[in-house]
Amino acid sequence: MEKIESVQNPNIKQWLKLKTKKGRQQQQAYLLDGWHLVKEALRAQIDLQIILVTAEFKYQAEFEELKSAPIKTIEVSAAIAKRLSENPAPQGIFAIAAISSEPLNIPAQISGGWLLLDSVQDPGNIGTMVRTADAAGFAGVVFGEKTADLFQPKVVRAMQGSQFHIKLFKGRLVDWITRFKQQQIPVFGTQVSPQAVSYRQIKAQANLALIMGNEGNGMTDQLLEMTDRNLYIPILGQAESLNVAVAAGILMFYLHRVD
Repeated sequence: MEKIESVQNPNIKQWLKLKTKKGRQQQQAYLLDGWHLVKEALRAQIDLQIILVTAEFKYQAEFEELKSAPIKTIEVSAAIAKRLSENPAPQGIFAIAAISSEPLNIPAQISGGWLLLDSVQDPGNIGTMVRTADAAGFAGVVFGEKTADLFQPKVVRAMQGSQFHIKLFKGRLVDWITRFKQQQIPVFGTQVSPQAVSYRQIKAQANLALIMGNEGNGMTDQLLEMTDRNLYIPILGQAESLNVAVAAGILMFYLHRVD
């Protein structure tokens, strides 16, 4: 197995750039950090270009068992693992995953539950919502243009592998909403307003779109005007509001019916 010891190695310098949006765009790749993410990617047969492991990696036997395809594997030093990882205690395994160069167009026919993220910024919130959408049986998640990059390391880690089980798109939410309306799929907003109704007044359905807005500012006015119904979650105690990911979880499980 090839070994790399120095953090000054040209390849390591390139892979460190994957922590930046510019680096990911230039290399059309992103970094998976930790055994859980790498394991989920292997199980889902994601296109992994290279796997990096340290000599101290604990799950070598399980890794070899899962690695059915001939993926290039390089042993790296603990110092390199520390530089690559955002975890204070790196697990000692990483993978370089390819970003598809093919444009992900809006599907001609849409069905199922869809979560649309309108200018959501916090990586933890985004990851939690993607995981919850996966758990709630949603078909996909659409990252609006001003939502944080889905390949950002903190977002990737927070999604915990759900990104390999659910469709993820980036695009103009206006175009997506237009397509939903063309196919008579209801679009629900989540902005508190005089026209908003309690989510409990809505029946669960197989096909729907749910928009979650920015943590501080909520949904953009343009999208709010395009929704079929605007929903709120009644607050019974003294809390002013709910975290966006918590609210999304309540709504996704309540509104979506899996046939």
